[in-house]
Amino acid sequence: MKKVLLVEDDVTVRENTAELLELSDYEVVTASNGAHGIKRAKDTHPDIIICDIMMPEIDGYGVLQALAENPETVNIPFIFLSAKTEHKDIRKGMDLGADDYLTKPFEEEDLLSAIESRLAKIAILKSFNKTQPATKTSGGDLKNLEDLRELFQQYRLMDFQKGETIYEKGKKSNFFYLVRRGVVKAHRMDNQGKELITELYKQDDFFGNPGNDPQSAYEDYATAMENTQLYAVSREEFHKILANNPRVTLQLVDVLNKNLSELKQQLMDMAYGSVRKKTANTILLFAERIQKHPLKSIRISRADLAGVAGMASESLIRTLSEFKKEGFIEIEGRNIKLIDSESLKNVR
Repeated sequence: MKKVLLVEDDVTVRENTAELLELSDYEVVTASNGAHGIKRAKDTHPDIIICDIMMPEIDGYGVLQALAENPETVNIPFIFLSAKTEHKDIRKGMDLGADDYLTKPFEEEDLLSAIESRLAKIAILKSFNKTQPATKTSGGDLKNLEDLRELFQQYRLMDFQKGETIYEKGKKSNFFYLVRRGVVKAHRMDNQGKELITELYKQDDFFGNPGNDPQSAYEDYATAMENTQLYAVSREEFHKILANNPRVTLQLVDVLNKNLSELKQQLMDMAYGSVRKKTANTILLFAERIQKHPLKSIRISRADLAGVAGMASESLIRTLSEFKKEGFIEIEGRNIKLIDSESLKNVR
């Protein structure tokens, strides 16, 4: 029987939730506040923790942080159960390392499903670690970037909504990322305050600051262009992986150098290319990076297109209208559909 620690200061909610869990064949240990919850976690070693956020003495965030600092409790799955429903509160909880976040009032099925899925994940990972050879761990010898991508899937999975900031320029770089799904733009501002998109990351792309300096900061911003999921590995763990897998490190360096070369070419095109050429290249770049079929629509803001092309939005919109008249593209609201990609490639 799996043991659940329920940390909740509201007596009614605590008793009703405990009864629900007991009827679902879980052993339930309860705590009435954050401080008590931390002690109970250390004493009873539960299989999973369900924790409220707004509590006296120590709130739920404090409970999670305290348990994350203890090697005996750091790997226990942790689910927030809270009346705080704003996205910033959910984001804060997930950033601190929570495995899930349910809002009150909750459906019984949602809570049980969240518990079952987290316990199943732990069981799968334990089984995986027993059966996989050493080449699949940070202490082994990964063969290639596909092995590295597989390894990343054992770490935190983070969700970002469209338009949400993943990291900010100047902030300490805590994670290195792998895109599971979605699209991320790296961007910065020029001296005139105009946004310049320096890179687009799609499914299976790595990104972040891989530097070895523990005080190094991100050099640009990263924002989700659509609802996105990322695997996140801490800097410390990522450096262990690199140190123990020199072959993969060299392959990753090659990929990052290629990205840098593409950025240099983009800057050259921005500096010397015609408005039409820059607009055409930008549309093709988005189609390639977002992996759309040539005849599929690309849903992308004019501001993002202009940011990559390095031009004023007005100039880009005017050029898009020209391309539409020439039959290269169709414009459907905010969507752009490629009609004649070969003609776009030949624009000068």
